Amino acid sequence: MQYAAAEQAWYMPAAPVPPPESAAARVERLASESAVVVFSVSSCCMCHAVKRLFCGMGVHPAVHELDLDPRGRELERALARLLGYGGGAAAPPVVPVVFIGGKLVGAMDRVMAAHINGSLVPLLKEAGALWL
Repeated sequence: MQYAAAEQAWYMPAAPVPPPESAAARVERLASESAVVVFSVSSCCMCHAVKRLFCGMGVHPAVHELDLDPRGRELERALARLLGYGGGAAAPPVVPVVFIGGKLVGAMDRVMAAHINGSLVPLLKEAGALWL
């Protein structure tokens, strides 16, 4: 009697495996999980500078190092498309890419421009990343 139940379980079909998440969907999901998200490469000096900027302001972003992620190249291509780069040989470097409150701020130039013109702090406050 016990063996009959075990045999039935053995022949039951496995649960379907969900399809893998697309790179664009993963970027969107990761960007919405924290108030401030930085997509970075661990050896990039501009990435280091933007992370230091946020830490100096008392903001601790979620950092996703693309060179340490097995699907990092796919994520980088998805980020390039979000930034409007065609991906050609003359395309500028993609990282760092910053999201605040789930919204794309952009690359280093956009973050620094927002910092200089005074619009970065209100963005951080609105996202709940800064409580000054």
